[in-house]
Amino acid sequence: MRAALLSRFADPVEITDLPDPACPRDGAVIAVRACGVCRSDHHAWKGADPDVVLPHVMGHEFAGEVIEVGPECHAFSVGERVTAPFILGCGACPDCRGGEPTICDHQQVIGFSQWGAFAERIAIPRADFNLVRLPDAMDYAAAAGMGCRVTTAFRALVDRAALAPGEWLAVHGCGGVGLSAILIAAALGARILAVDVNPAALALARELGATAALDASTTDDVGAAVRDLTGGGADVSLDALGITATFHNSLNSLRKMGRHVQIGMPLGDHATPDLPLLDMVYSRQITLHGTRGIGAHRFAALMGMIAAGRLDPARLVTHRIGLSGLHAALAAMDGYGGAGVTVVDDMTA
Repeated sequence: MRAALLSRFADPVEITDLPDPACPRDGAVIAVRACGVCRSDHHAWKGADPDVVLPHVMGHEFAGEVIEVGPECHAFSVGERVTAPFILGCGACPDCRGGEPTICDHQQVIGFSQWGAFAERIAIPRADFNLVRLPDAMDYAAAAGMGCRVTTAFRALVDRAALAPGEWLAVHGCGGVGLSAILIAAALGARILAVDVNPAALALARELGATAALDASTTDDVGAAVRDLTGGGADVSLDALGITATFHNSLNSLRKMGRHVQIGMPLGDHATPDLPLLDMVYSRQITLHGTRGIGAHRFAALMGMIAAGRLDPARLVTHRIGLSGLHAALAAMDGYGGAGVTVVDDMTA
């Protein structure tokens, strides 16, 4: 199969031929039709994710067609259109049985702890538990662009923060997951303040449903500005980037008893920021939530919103590239320019 092989961190990936993956007895092999390019892939490419062992194939936001199933896979057949959450649960532990596979102690993570989908084929273990059927009308690129970003944002807003219609949501960082949160929050009837340093990202946030936008690069005190614009503070605030500045801005944006959700993955020094425990958590009684991925069983609710016409993830996809364009797309993430979601939708180009 043709694949993008990472042999040295931060070096260009090599587009080469690799052996096809073996089909797990309880799994399936998927012909990849599209795979999103995510900032988490940038972390892997840079060597910031400890799960990545070289040589490695990245890519975790895939959509494709089943081309082989193992003898212990009973729920899926060759020819079906599918995707999967990037966190693959074991399906048997108490966490998985309790509906929380994203905290499974035996999880595998596509594109990180196992080879991913910047390739013509990918093997998915425990397919009956982890695969998700795609609606016939959903484009592969839209499904891949939905990938971890839309699903993670859905769990953050619906399952973790319980965002309600009319509440104020502040989104700090309008990359793929931040824009996904805005799209979902608009469908839920929330009021949304988009915060970023990139005018193009803020403009796209407005198009996707943001009520207001704030350029953090021209604002001395982002938290105070958000509280002013929202009449006392956001009910829910997301750090969609994962750096210390956006974490503190998110906390300072909240009204009393507000809910912060940490979506962005904090790395290095950003993983241990100071926390104003007395003034913020104790006195203002804010709540901090973590979120990471989503379980396969929760895709149904998200697909329901899409089928009802309340949500269109295709609006997030702004760039479609061939596999040979992957390195340029990753290198572009060294900065915070650009807007929207890039998807590799041609594994032969």
